[in-house]
Amino acid sequence: MALRFTELAAEKMQSCLAQRGRGLGVRVWVVTSHDCDGLIYRLEFVDKVPDHVHVYESHGAKIFVDPKTLPYVDGSEIRYDAQDSGSGFVIDNPNVREHCGCGDSFYV
Repeated sequence: MALRFTELAAEKMQSCLAQRGRGLGVRVWVVTSHDCDGLIYRLEFVDKVPDHVHVYESHGAKIFVDPKTLPYVDGSEIRYDAQDSGSGFVIDNPNVREHCGCGDSFYV
């Protein structure tokens, strides 16, 4: 499978990169949460292609994922969610079995 952006998320990502004045795309990875037992997502801009990553392109925007992270996020879709309380990128992950009690971390 792969990772993909919704069309709006790809547009927002391209806009963020343009505002930065540089960047090739975004790296997605997971780490163990310090507050909960589960995993949390991390996103960072990529200015240089890291070694040994999978690169996915969706609606003209690139997503970089290392081999260790891919099993946790394979098949996910990144969307942009704009609400009154704030906006940002959200990862819809079909591999998630459950979320922690506070909803900040997840389990696969």
